[in-house]
Amino acid sequence: MELKYDNWKEVPRTFKAWPWKYFKPEEMACRGTGKLTMHSGLLDNLDVLRSRFNSSLTILSAYRSPYHNSCVGGAPRSRHLVGDACDISIRNKDKFLLEKLALDLGFTGLGYYNTFLHIDRRPKKARWGRKKWNV
Repeated sequence: MELKYDNWKEVPRTFKAWPWKYFKPEEMACRGTGKLTMHSGLLDNLDVLRSRFNSSLTILSAYRSPYHNSCVGGAPRSRHLVGDACDISIRNKDKFLLEKLALDLGFTGLGYYNTFLHIDRRPKKARWGRKKWNV
């Protein structure tokens, strides 16, 4: 199911509208416009990931509007544009455990950056930037 709101503030404050325990609408919304478009399956998996990781996770970027995506140098066909990706900070976190749990949960796209891990649910497996983790 896809969630679509012109602004994250429009999300009803009910469990039925937003059943995810660990993440708020404002964390998932576009940082440039406030628009929120997300796949509920991504949010389901993120909640399980957070539960298994047993520590807070900071979402740096989730949904991005096309304009905001271009402003931040995002890929033209980024999974962020369809609300099926997020970037999670790895500062002071066990990045290898986070990676393992994401793979165990079926995330198929993983991008390794110096300060964050990109995860998404694209149709085919993709990996990039692993050398930035010095492995």
